[in-house]
Amino acid sequence: MTDDPTRPAPTPTTTSASRRGFLKLAGAVAATAAASTVGCAPGTETESRTAAASGKRATGFDRPLLNALGEVMLPASLGAASRTAAVDAFVAWVDGYDPVAEEQHGYGYAEIRYLPADPAPGWRAQLDGLDALARRMRQRPFVELDAAARQDVVTTALAPVRDVNLPDPLGASHIAVALVAHWAGSPAASDLAMGVSVGTGTCRPLDGATAKPLPIVGVQA
Repeated sequence: MTDDPTRPAPTPTTTSASRRGFLKLAGAVAATAAASTVGCAPGTETESRTAAASGKRATGFDRPLLNALGEVMLPASLGAASRTAAVDAFVAWVDGYDPVAEEQHGYGYAEIRYLPADPAPGWRAQLDGLDALARRMRQRPFVELDAAARQDVVTTALAPVRDVNLPDPLGASHIAVALVAHWAGSPAASDLAMGVSVGTGTCRPLDGATAKPLPIVGVQA
């Protein structure tokens, strides 16, 4: 997995694969329907409808399973703690998402626009689908597989896609791509790409605005 979110990254099959190859595999998932994922959990749709009927939006993911996916999709050089933090941020973002909310008015248009529908039910089904695919391919749960076997399962799940661009997280129709796309848009990913701690999109005191950004210690970009 590449450590540079601004460039095409390698496919999850090997660490030596081309950067462009990964984005052909990962970015193209945005063009595939969530329902096409292998092994989707049959109870997910019913659970989502039950939550909707109660007026509550279902939240949360199978965290051990999502953490295992993060170990495949996120840069190894981040280290375990930073990968877990990236997964935490993804879950917080998804849980806090307000489906079909009215967008803020931008410059140049006056019409009311709305955010996309909730992507979480499909992503949860796809996460369950990865586990089902792992059991089918390797006769073991996804979380019990080693790194190479997990990469093989993810590669198989994403094999039908053909696009080359990493989408906006909301445009990703597979949770594997949504996870890495969300991290790729984070300040941490920008810092990793530049090799220094800039904190893009975060506030800094005015007295430090002209200071040279400090290098990232212990992480190889």
